[in-house]
Formats: sequence, C-alpha cells, structure tokens
Amino acid sequence: MHKRHQRVIFLADCQSFYASVEKASHPAYKNKPLVVSGDPSRRSGIILAACPLAKESGITTAEALWQAQQKCPGLIVMKPRMSAYIRVSLQIMSILESYSDLVEPFSIDEQFIDVTASLSHFGCSPVELAGHIQMRIEKETGIRTRIGIGRNKILAKMACDNFAKKNKDGIYELNEHNMDALWSCPVNKMFGVGSRTMRHLARLGIHTIGELAHTPLGELKQKMKRYMRKNCDIWSEVLWRTANGCDDSPVTPDAFDGQKGIGRQTTLPVDYNVREDIDVVLNELSMLICERARAKGYMGSVVQAGAQGADFDRPVGFSRQMKLPEPTQISREVYAAAKKLFDTHWDGGPVRKIWLSLGELQNDDVYQLSLFGDRERLMHLEHTMDEIRGMFGPSSVYFGSSLKHTSQLKFLNAKIGGHYK
Repeated sequence: MHKRHQRVIFLADCQSFYASVEKASHPAYKNKPLVVSGDPSRRSGIILAACPLAKESGITTAEALWQAQQKCPGLIVMKPRMSAYIRVSLQIMSILESYSDLVEPFSIDEQFIDVTASLSHFGCSPVELAGHIQMRIEKETGIRTRIGIGRNKILAKMACDNFAKKNKDGIYELNEHNMDALWSCPVNKMFGVGSRTMRHLARLGIHTIGELAHTPLGELKQKMKRYMRKNCDIWSEVLWRTANGCDDSPVTPDAFDGQKGIGRQTTLPVDYNVREDIDVVLNELSMLICERARAKGYMGSVVQAGAQGADFDRPVGFSRQMKLPEPTQISREVYAAAKKLFDTHWDGGPVRKIWLSLGELQNDDVYQLSLFGDRERLMHLEHTMDEIRGMFGPSSVYFGSSLKHTSQLKFLNAKIGGHYK
C-alpha cells in the first residue's frame, strides 16, 4: 500500500483588497496614501480599507474617516465600488483554478486552494508554487497576495494571518516543525477567538495558544463547564482542536452554492419615527428581495424583518420571522408579512437600520396553484416589471410609494452588499 500524501492547503489573502483594487485602477495614486471609505454625507464615513502607505500614518480599518484625515492630511479617499471588487475577486479565483480544481472562497479577498495533487504536476515545493501564484495574481490584477500554507485549512489560515502578513515575501508554511511559533502567540491570535473568548480563557489561566493546545482535552472541558456553569464540551473541543492545528474539513468549491436566504438592509440617513415612512422602505426592500429571488429561480417560505436604533450603547430594536402560508416571490406578499412583523414587534422607537429577508428557499419551477385571489396575475406583473428594469435600468419602474421623500430606493439600487457598486 502507498502511504497517503499529506494535504497541502493554501490560503491566499489579498493585501488591503479594496484599496489595492483602487490603486491598480488609478496608477496616479500608486505612491500616495489611499483609503476606501463609506459616504460621509450619509453618516457612514468609516474606513473600509487602507493601503500600506495610509497604515503607516496610523490609519486603521473601521475608524472614522474624519479621524483618518486628521492623521494624514493628504489622504486620497475613494468611495467603495463593490462591482469592481467582485469582478477582481472572480478574476483571482480564475487564476487559482488554473493551479487546482479545488478552490473555495472564504471571503471576497480570501480563497482556499488545495494543491496536494498539483505539486507533482508542477514539479515544485509548496513555497515555490505559492510564489508563482503571487506573481501571476500581481501581474494580471495588480493585487499583492499573502499566502499561508498548512496541512489543512485552519493551519493555512493561521499561517497567513499571523506570519505571512508579516513576512517580506508574504509566504509562510506552518507545520509540525514550527508549531512553537504559533503556540507562543496570545490566544486571541487563534482563528475563532475574539476578545470575549480570550477573557474567558484568561480566567482559566490560559493566555497563549500553546497553553490551550497543551491542556488535556478532558481537563479543558471540566474547567470550561465549571466556569461557564453549563456544558461546553463541543466548544471546548473546537478550541482545543484549533489550537492543535486539527481540521479535517475539505476544500469545497461549491461550499456556497446552496443559498439559504435572500436579504437586504439599509441604514437610514436620519431616524425614522413615523410608521408610514418605515413602510416605504419595507416596500422597497420587499421589491428588491423578490426581484432577486425571481432572477435566481427561488421562492421562500419565511420572512424575517428587523430594526435597530442609532444608539449602539443602548441597543433597541427587534428581529423576528414568520412562516408564510405558501412559498412566494411576490413583493406584495413579502411586504404584507413584513408589515405584520412590524405591527407586532416594533415599539414605536426611532429606527436607523431596517433589514428584511426571505428564507427557506426552494426552486420556483413547482408551486401550488391558487383557485382564489390573483397570484398568477401578480406573478406575471412582477416578471414584466423585471423585464422592463432589465431593458431600461433598475429605476425605470417601481411602486408609487417610492416617490416619497423618505424613499431609499435610489441608494439601494446603487449598492451591493451595503456599499456602492
């Protein structure tokens, strides 16, 4: 019998992705500090990405734009263009797929690639192959990548985040010979551990990844159970396995193919206190969600709606869902359900953010015909509206309520994932 080959997994992470795309698109800004930020005129001036030159001035992701501009007066500020970032992300995926058929997106700027079978084909070491991938991506897109290498996805991710990003060549292989480098890191450098989990582990006397890895699993489970006063066996084992670099999950190209829901949300420019104003936005969200569902061939059986106030120190709002009598992709039916959820759960307080989603999706090729009502006519009407928008643009036809000054349709149509296209 032949010895089974140990897997070799890469995590390719794009450096300052949004900012790098903008610099590649605008060569004049190559040697200037640049950030991508939300629109300050709509109270969302937050830094989404900063190039290395901007970071040298102390600018960090998620800080307010005005603070960043104080740190760096000559800062170049670009609004996000999500369609461009998605296009470049897909281009990078296409490059990776020329090295292996096992490529799995982890985020818009991170992708796993299983190169176990590719190494013998290309006749090189993992580090050499990673360098060639870096060269290809930078040459074809202008984006610099950092690549973490490991025998599984967890190690590749932690190799990238903790070491490759700090290396001059942007490559690091984490294996059984250098695990001490990982184990010496604070426990919050471990994948899946945030500030709250770090505090919990600190109270158990665990401060480094190595201390977590070397705690016997049974002992860790007992300590966690006593401290949390509930059964934490699964959580404890996940933490322990991650610290020891154990991960059996495969690199799965179709990991995100099965969509579970379709949703949209919007942050309002001011507080909305009047129910009629909120209904305008709910109607627009319903229209956009159902348009997306029809385009993808889905109907949904569950509507979820929610709202949030502007004061993050004293959070208020709700998020609730309801089951529909039958699956739908009709805007008016989703809108009616959303209004019912607000009728029941909104306390009348100021609303700054609204979200709506359609879940429990199924294919729309088979559905129950109705002997009563006018569902067939409504479905035909909304498909016709889709065709008009496809020919003349997203703002060519809409419901009359969107003519009101409280409408957010113009901004919703201009965005992907909450950011401008």
